[in-house]
Amino acid sequence: MINATLLFLSGPDMIIIAVIALFLFGGRKIPEFARGLGQSIRHFKEGSEGKDEDANKEKK
Repeated sequence: MINATLLFLSGPDMIIIAVIALFLFGGRKIPEFARGLGQSIRHFKEGSEGKDEDANKEKK
């Protein structure tokens, strides 16, 4: 279950989290993480769309 306090992060909270991430991972690793996250989301969307198409083909 998602903690309710995570849903209410304000602007300054997000900035503090970003600065901590910058210190932990460095400026070179953050774009790599973001790129990997974007690719993962894209693959997930493609996979979920493919399953929807397969389900529609089976119904017909």
